[in-house]
Amino acid sequence: MHVGQILKADTANGVGIRVSVFVSGCTNACPGCFNPQTWDFNYGELYDHAMEDTIMAELSKNFYAGLTILGGEPFEIANQRTVIGLIRRVKRELPDKNIWMYSGFTYDTDLAPGGKRYCEVTDEILDSIDILVDGLFILAKKNLMLKFRGSANQRIIDVKRSRAEGRVVLSELNNEV
Repeated sequence: MHVGQILKADTANGVGIRVSVFVSGCTNACPGCFNPQTWDFNYGELYDHAMEDTIMAELSKNFYAGLTILGGEPFEIANQRTVIGLIRRVKRELPDKNIWMYSGFTYDTDLAPGGKRYCEVTDEILDSIDILVDGLFILAKKNLMLKFRGSANQRIIDVKRSRAEGRVVLSELNNEV
């Protein structure tokens, strides 16, 4: 996996101050995407243990609420197997930090068993994160007034509640503008 950018002290991609990791590689190629350079799976730097150590050292600072993983597309099959390693480490070493992820793939279809982006680690990823912002960016539904998403079709999902209840449960943030 490659990483296009790591943002420190990010406040645009989740609640609170965050470390945001933009993974590379996306087959959705949404027209109007704000980050099209990350469609290329080889864009940026190769993710390795040194990069992971840097992310963890930054995230360990007291003022960070959590980690956001976006892209590109973290739920591309090729990325999930590396993303889960970072998530496991955050859960083990910094369990008080929350984890947000963004995906153009949908929680209840694409990321469900049998879905087009479901693999052997998808359930573990979903069981480990707090919020998922899902859905393709649709230029015709672009709305700059929405918090934490770019188009009105995208959902802010409370993943913990969704997993517990066996259905999509939207976060209260979904209603904020």
